[in-house]
Amino acid sequence: MRGQEIVVLGTGGTIAGTARDAADNIGYKAGQVGVGDLLRAIPGLKDSVGARVEAEQVAQIDSKDMDFEIWKRLAERCQHHLDRPSVKGVVITHGTDTLEETAWFLHEVLSCSKPVVLTCAMRPASALTPDGPQNLLDAMALAQTADLRGVFAVAAGEIHGARLVQKVHPYRVNAFASGDAGPMGWIEEGRARWAQDRLPAPEEKGRVAMKVIANAAAAPRVEIVLSHAGASGALVDALVRDGVRGVVVACTGNGTIHHALEAALLRAQTAGVRVVRATRCVGGQVLPKPGDLFEDSGGLSPVKARISMMLDLLAAA
Repeated sequence: MRGQEIVVLGTGGTIAGTARDAADNIGYKAGQVGVGDLLRAIPGLKDSVGARVEAEQVAQIDSKDMDFEIWKRLAERCQHHLDRPSVKGVVITHGTDTLEETAWFLHEVLSCSKPVVLTCAMRPASALTPDGPQNLLDAMALAQTADLRGVFAVAAGEIHGARLVQKVHPYRVNAFASGDAGPMGWIEEGRARWAQDRLPAPEEKGRVAMKVIANAAAAPRVEIVLSHAGASGALVDALVRDGVRGVVVACTGNGTIHHALEAALLRAQTAGVRVVRATRCVGGQVLPKPGDLFEDSGGLSPVKARISMMLDLLAAA
């Protein structure tokens, strides 16, 4: 039977967290409940989803500790299930802290002919009113949307694309946004309502990228530095001495950099270190102009620009 199954991959996070007191929404420990148990705790799941649901635990971590090895394993398991004819789509339960980074990594490496939907929670599973169960149901609804492909994030009823999604609040349940563009759409009573065009995943690029990461023993070292009042170049100089391969600068405004930091970045670039600028502003992006000393990120946030640079360096190795 074709396309009758949703695969849910668990990685831990707040959605799988527990606290001693049900009224405690911040003093919990993330990644305590298995993904299978999360699904079993949702009343009427089978009737709500309308497809067979398969669960698999890929990791069980607080997403602040996400790393390349887990990304690699997660991507491989995603691709395995996406290539199965019986699978409609893949849902990933994830912590909120690095969800935007994982979403972009998967967008860059997967060959997506079907939807991959990341979801999460801002309240632990033990909360009086956990937000995880509804987010999971909404993610599974999106994963069954006809003719949909690519990587998405669903939380608080909103659909965000991998390129723009960003965590913008440390506590509220509607903690994610997509900058100036706003959400791509909403999940309403189990159906997607779209507000804008959908961003397809680069399917053929993904096939190549999967081979690259499968053969990589480790990721090239790429770091992020922040330009701010009084910034110096000491950190960049130390990174170069320590063998860094690339640096992303979270710049002020339209890609501006403190002069002392800029001098150190020029030294790093001369030494063969790749330097890319992104803005530290929540909205908008760096607009390039003639004479720029460093390339811009093409609108990616600093954390996503780091992922793209890391993959570029891997491919060039």
